Amino acid sequence: MKLIIAAIVGVVFGFFVGVSFPTISLTKMNLPSSLFPSIDLTYVEDKYSKIQTNSIWDALASFRGDRNLYDELHKVDEKTKIWVPTNPRGAERLPPRIVESQSDLYLRRLWGQPHQDLTIRPKYLVTFTVGYDQSDNIDAAVRKFSENFTIVLFHYDGRVSEWDKFEWSKKAIHISARKQSKWWYAKRFLHPDIVAPYDYIFIWDEDLGMEHFDAEEYLKIVSKHGLEISQPGLDPSSSSFTWQMTRKKDGSEVHKDAEEKNGWCSNPPVPPCAAFVEIMAPVFSRDSWRCVWHMIQNDLVHGWGIDFALRKCVEPAHEKIGVVDAQWVVHQSVPSLGNQGQAEGGKAPWEGVRERCQKEWSMFKERLANAEKDYFKQQIKGFVYPPN
Repeated sequence: MKLIIAAIVGVVFGFFVGVSFPTISLTKMNLPSSLFPSIDLTYVEDKYSKIQTNSIWDALASFRGDRNLYDELHKVDEKTKIWVPTNPRGAERLPPRIVESQSDLYLRRLWGQPHQDLTIRPKYLVTFTVGYDQSDNIDAAVRKFSENFTIVLFHYDGRVSEWDKFEWSKKAIHISARKQSKWWYAKRFLHPDIVAPYDYIFIWDEDLGMEHFDAEEYLKIVSKHGLEISQPGLDPSSSSFTWQMTRKKDGSEVHKDAEEKNGWCSNPPVPPCAAFVEIMAPVFSRDSWRCVWHMIQNDLVHGWGIDFALRKCVEPAHEKIGVVDAQWVVHQSVPSLGNQGQAEGGKAPWEGVRERCQKEWSMFKERLANAEKDYFKQQIKGFVYPPN
């Protein structure tokens, strides 16, 4: 009997001595790695540290019969759970001050202090969708943009390293996916929360002559006239323009409407007579791009038809969409992306690309019309769309 009593007392005494010792971090002990050849000490510590703070105290409270302490501990656990419905979807369990809902395209160092990474924070973003054959033209174009611009090149031909012959290219961002269009890239890499730091976003083709263009002066004019969506005028001496609206007007700083074919321009005027720029060289404000990005369809990669729907994203559209005449470019009409197509049925690669463009235009118009019809039907029925 004495032996049994001694054993019980020893167990109880040992238990209390054990819980009274401070926690020892295995990851902070300087032990030879050969002693633990297949054990992840960090995992061991993370997994079992919770036993020290929860399970042991639960057991101790139960052992003492102190149900009040046991219940109080679990009340604390419930109170410390986080749920913030105003956080971005999926981040409700995080405290608001740790949530980073937006990002940027600023290049950072792998060393030093984070707050010392950036000597300048670019205010604007310009992207070009390029093939290496147009590298000299892009080199000339990039020189028209100051250090206030982040430069992004989307490579549709897979030739990236060869651009290192240009010093500026080493500071640019390069994204490569073969045989893809700029709107495919824009939908996937220019999410509004990624480009949020930029006041304006240029999404431009590779075949633009920019001898008469200065990006900083362009944006001064855009800001002066309150343009949310714009493009530079196209040199009227070039035959490479489709719409009168995008043609440069002499003696003008900005124009917001134009005369097209008879019967095309209603009152108030609508695209392509007003509230219209083409998709070759658009410039978006931060707010307008947030809307336009959501309108771009994942599977319609050429963007045809979007230019006619841009007016959906600003109000009043005929005032906030315009063409800058004082800064103009030349559209060289180099069919480089068309040559990335595939010859089928006796047709040249560019013919297949053009057919796809035209089909996408029809599909986009149909989708937009159906979406609007569905919305107004739901409104008549009294349906209320839930908040984002």
